[in-house]
Amino acid sequence: MLTRHPVRAREVGWDGATLGRWAEAVDGSDVVINLAGRSVSCRYTAENLRAMMDSRVDSARVVGEAIAAAARPPRVWLQMSTATIYAHRFDAAHDEATGVIGGSEAGVPDYWAYSVDIAKNWERAQAEASTPATRKVALRSAMVMSPDRGGVFDVLLGLARLGLGGPVAGGAQYVSWIHDEDFVRAVEFLIDRDDIDGPVNLASPGPLPQRGFMRALRAAWGVPVGLPATRWMAELGAFALRSDTELLLKSRRVVPGRLREAGFGFQYRAWQPAALDLVQRVRLSRAGRRGRVAAEAASGRRT
Repeated sequence: MLTRHPVRAREVGWDGATLGRWAEAVDGSDVVINLAGRSVSCRYTAENLRAMMDSRVDSARVVGEAIAAAARPPRVWLQMSTATIYAHRFDAAHDEATGVIGGSEAGVPDYWAYSVDIAKNWERAQAEASTPATRKVALRSAMVMSPDRGGVFDVLLGLARLGLGGPVAGGAQYVSWIHDEDFVRAVEFLIDRDDIDGPVNLASPGPLPQRGFMRALRAAWGVPVGLPATRWMAELGAFALRSDTELLLKSRRVVPGRLREAGFGFQYRAWQPAALDLVQRVRLSRAGRRGRVAAEAASGRRT
């Protein structure tokens, strides 16, 4: 695995921008999956936006260079992308064939277009790479919901548990999501399907308005009420969390057209059962941590 901070024996260091010894790991590999990119959970300052752009475009470009130089290039290159490439939209869902690429919608902040530019340049860096022996797939991923600490689900669940998980700015904006197990299964599916290349939406078939999304999450945890938030309240909350309101307010109504056409079967098509599964895993993980702490404390008392 390539990482900027190698620790384990199987990890190889790279800077995500220039060729180096790490390219030896690409030569002879069967599959390359590039997930590199600065987290979007930050304030959208000029510096952070530039880092978000550069970390994605540079890493995709240099992975392409490594594949192009390989004596035995991989048969497939899966490149992370984002469903944010599509327009802010309520009336219809975006699939790969009919979806509208965003960037010029009326009534949205101008800087939202920069997020779309990041996605476009990200995909362009892969598409323009000279890798004729390697099939290329751009993973236009919706928000991946997993129980890991610090992820988007952890943040949303934290708001719900505090009673703050109500509609934001009316809650009509759509949330597109994918369960973490379906994300992994979709990646494995795309690796095996030699007939699929280009952009592929990794999103569940069931996007829903934010108000319904949070209602189901509250129900899964057992919180009866979620206080609503206006747009300015969302701005204050995002500032406190060192994040940005685009993540809450942009309507991402995205569906998996190509995956469905190819026969991929989602384990979690609807959000309610997905939320119940994720909440159960969070509870089990926390119970396990409490049990380990109690066992360590008891061991300390005995010694």
